[in-house]
Amino acid sequence: MSMALGDAERVDWIALARAPRIGPVTFFQLLSRYGTPGAALKALPSIKTDKTTAARELEATRALGADILTASDPDFPTALSQLSPPPPVISVLGRTELFTRPAIALVGARNASAAGRRISRQLAKGLGEAGFVIASGMARGIDGEAHDASLETGTIAVLAGGIDQIYPPQHAQLYHALSQQGAIISERALSHRAGARDFPRRNRIITGLAVGTVVIEAAERSGSLISARMAGEQGREVMAVPGSPLDPRSAGTNRLIRNGATLVRHAGDVTEAVSHQLCNNDHISWSPILPLAPENDHEIMTEGLSGRILEALSPTPLPIAEIARVSGCSARQCAALLMELEIDGKAFTHAGGLASRA
Repeated sequence: MSMALGDAERVDWIALARAPRIGPVTFFQLLSRYGTPGAALKALPSIKTDKTTAARELEATRALGADILTASDPDFPTALSQLSPPPPVISVLGRTELFTRPAIALVGARNASAAGRRISRQLAKGLGEAGFVIASGMARGIDGEAHDASLETGTIAVLAGGIDQIYPPQHAQLYHALSQQGAIISERALSHRAGARDFPRRNRIITGLAVGTVVIEAAERSGSLISARMAGEQGREVMAVPGSPLDPRSAGTNRLIRNGATLVRHAGDVTEAVSHQLCNNDHISWSPILPLAPENDHEIMTEGLSGRILEALSPTPLPIAEIARVSGCSARQCAALLMELEIDGKAFTHAGGLASRA
């Protein structure tokens, strides 16, 4: 499903996506139940949101020369729409036509070696000449080199903060070049300053944009290894450049290779590794969650059911089907009431059909 939205509908998408405790999973559950974000906002006044603030964000974003795309927009990146769930809204500055081309994510150490920086540039340049867009996170080191080397052929930077937040500050010149020659996107609201929890969400977008992710220099427990795990979970190719066993910056990449990641040396290796993904990518389309048929109030609001579901929850995520069985209701009823428990701050729903007590 893709359709152009009017500004009033777009503001509803933004308002619901920005509401406290409404992540992508809950957003699309609400969309499934109520049909539209506007209907969800009307049906659940307990959702604390402000449509006036959402309208101001849309206006301010456009004043920057950017826009806010929803997951239902025709221009929304196809690769992101394949995620389960996709980000409900993203802010975009720059060349949206880059989203129509296959991308490769290049990620790695901020404190990269001279060799790592050189490899990043060579890969980015070679892949760009082969027709790929380069996706990365505009961080120091590997990210910055990859963006700079692919400005002419196409590159997308994903920010952890708002689209107007230049981070790190020393990449101000690169940011402005990207806004003109490439594209900059963010899942976060305008003016949002990135915190630690924002970077995993950014990494999910970086890998989600790409048919494959290449890791260049990553220490053990680095954020780049999280990106590699996310890419694998998204069904995308995971690749790594080998490094010296004496350099701790290569400990993570070497372990990835030992655990099954594809070893790559140059752009040709990457192109070969993702060739099967490109064939699949040409035929993959996203089918968003369609609205459920309305249920009568008696079926949804079975007396005491919400309490039984809350009692069945634990801090450990459990399958919704199992929670429903223990609570004596259908999975559909359970999902609907879990949604309301999450809005009230009493439960969390997770990707993969899981839920836990808040």
